[in-house]
Amino acid sequence: MRSVSLILKYTVTALSLILTPASAFADDAADLDALFEQLSDTENENWQEVENKIWQAWSDSGSDTLDLLLERGRAALQAGDVNAAIWHLSSLVDHAPEFAEGWNARATAYFQAGLYGPSINDIQVTLSLNPRHFGALTGLALIMEELGYPKDALAAYREVLAIHPHRPDVISAVERLEKEVGGLDL
Repeated sequence: MRSVSLILKYTVTALSLILTPASAFADDAADLDALFEQLSDTENENWQEVENKIWQAWSDSGSDTLDLLLERGRAALQAGDVNAAIWHLSSLVDHAPEFAEGWNARATAYFQAGLYGPSINDIQVTLSLNPRHFGALTGLALIMEELGYPKDALAAYREVLAIHPHRPDVISAVERLEKEVGGLDL
């Protein structure tokens, strides 16, 4: 009896995902454009608040079910259960392949699992869906550094700064890598 109720539960969940309109995943472009304009202002002292609003917008799929999968995947990552995170986030991207944040979150899980190839693949999908995703670009830069490609890492970090000029960790990484690779333009 319990297995029947589980099957029913997952069937209802799958149907709700299938019936979610594609427009539910669309970003409110005007609001995001305004936020990115504020973020790019190097004089903006409230950049962290703006960044948080962008992350909130990116994390809203428009579907409670999909948002729950994202939340569970992130919670599993925080708990150190990378396999559970990958499982939840794979379910998310399977059901919502146009939801960029699902791909980005799974890229993070793959990175934490040491699976750089799948992480890079998911970063590529994230960036194809959301070219301004500074989080995905930062992840790519971290992987390039880990793999011993400092020039590629520097290029990715510079892309991040072109979108989001405030992150102290990215600014430090650019300064460090410019010294390491001689500050050559790429």
